[in-house]
Amino acid sequence: MRVPTIVLMAAALALPVTPLAAQSSPSWPQRPVKIILPIGPGSGADIGARLIGDKLNAKWAQPVVIENRPGGDGFVAINAFVGARDNHVLLFGPAASFTAHPYLHDKLPYDPRDLAPVARVSATLITLTAPPRLEVKSLGDLLAMARAQPGKLNWASVTGATDLVIAAFLKTQGLDMAKLPYRDPVQALNDVAEGRLHLYWSSHAIVRASIEAGRVKPLAITSSQPSSVAPDLPTVTQAGFPGLTFDGLVGFYGARDMAADLRERISADIQGTLADPAIVSRLHATGQEVVPGSAAAFAADIDKQRVIIAGIARILGIQAAQ
Repeated sequence: MRVPTIVLMAAALALPVTPLAAQSSPSWPQRPVKIILPIGPGSGADIGARLIGDKLNAKWAQPVVIENRPGGDGFVAINAFVGARDNHVLLFGPAASFTAHPYLHDKLPYDPRDLAPVARVSATLITLTAPPRLEVKSLGDLLAMARAQPGKLNWASVTGATDLVIAAFLKTQGLDMAKLPYRDPVQALNDVAEGRLHLYWSSHAIVRASIEAGRVKPLAITSSQPSSVAPDLPTVTQAGFPGLTFDGLVGFYGARDMAADLRERISADIQGTLADPAIVSRLHATGQEVVPGSAAAFAADIDKQRVIIAGIARILGIQAAQ
């Protein structure tokens, strides 16, 4: 017996509506996937995104487009990502670009919950360097010089989060070093080489060639663990200054309402690309340790970093933006 159309319509209307976030997306991707970065071309994260994107392009049988949107302390990229509200748009970059925002700005133009972790990719190696002409052999030597000559030495870093770490460390140590602001990391590197900048906190990728050429002197890495990327360099803890410890976290974010099963599928696909030794080797060359992780693992690491930065903000007397 055929059921009248009106009965079918009534039955359909009576069914519970399943929210978009809970729906499965078995046919994803249905069109090109865009990966937005808050930093420019040529950076370690940019190289990583393109290597991973090439692999995903083949796996997903859809173009994977890398879009660099630097500027505005990451807000340009974040606003483009959040505004898209599209599960075919991902955000990729260092967590430190976002976790310090509440302590660097009076008001945020986005809700941090809109950046939902999808997959951890790597840990950016961060290196402290000094000018060879400063004639210091270690981080301890440089800080002893700063203590003996208050206000004579200076420092610079590349992100807001690391600015907070150094400022809090100097405050707790009672050290007087001036901060020099830089927009261009290459200019900062040149000033280290010329002796105008005395302590530079940056990604290892930025300083690696200059270290190898003897233009700048490496002092330590900020990682909590020794790194195979720079096995000869001590961690700041090994150097005697654990207050400077900071792990760079790099990974992918998806939209807040992305279906859970789709998030896990994308995460697994991304982690699968990192099993390729060629990609691991290329990422090592950009100063990144490859540490694949699930959405949950990435989220846990980000939460730890937020706790650390919140503690640093308390030392500096900074209130979080509401």
